[in-house]
Amino acid sequence: MAEILEESNFRNRIHIFDDRFHAGELLAGKLKEYRGKKDTYVLAIPAGGVPVAFSVSKKLKTSLNLVITRKLHVPWNREVGFGAVSWDGTMFLNEPLIASLGLNREDIDRCVVKEKEVIRRRLKKFRGDKPFPDLKDKTAIIVDDGLASGFSMLTTLKTLEPMDVNEIIVAVPTAPISAISLIRSYADKVVCLNIRSGPVFAVAEAYKVWYDLKDEDVMDVLELTGLTQ
Repeated sequence: MAEILEESNFRNRIHIFDDRFHAGELLAGKLKEYRGKKDTYVLAIPAGGVPVAFSVSKKLKTSLNLVITRKLHVPWNREVGFGAVSWDGTMFLNEPLIASLGLNREDIDRCVVKEKEVIRRRLKKFRGDKPFPDLKDKTAIIVDDGLASGFSMLTTLKTLEPMDVNEIIVAVPTAPISAISLIRSYADKVVCLNIRSGPVFAVAEAYKVWYDLKDEDVMDVLELTGLTQ
């Protein structure tokens, strides 16, 4: 069961972070022990996780790379996900939610095909021919701009399981307690600055400036890292 690190002064607050870059700088403050370690990788989930991870990797002076996982969106409401699929096809479904929404297999399969195509395009655009790093006996810090249901992060963590990673750390600026409970059995440590409880949660409410990132925004950040060169 993962150790949970939070910023107690941020508990249940909103509008904590100026933007994603600022959130990453604050996250890095909780990860100082990994600064300069060559066996540590910061792995960003695009799109929103990339600027957060950029700030984390810059502060820690560690390598930045990508793990491309996509939320499976409810067809009539793209803000709601019923699961997630990763770059190698690993998939987790929120079966209780699927049942309550009345989604059938055709709905699910159609969404999976669509998101796998998005992953394929992003792999080509963001990574090109660069191989995925060898994480055996390494430390992997998985970064996103926040957790909602937690299924995208859970799917990412399950994808990493066979890679013999020495230590897996989830680092996110904000998340509900329910999402942290979902993933904490699959990580060694969870760093979440802004943990919130209550019936309604939105990642965006943790930020003063929030907008959906386009692929071009991600590319702009990746060019600063040299990953796309």
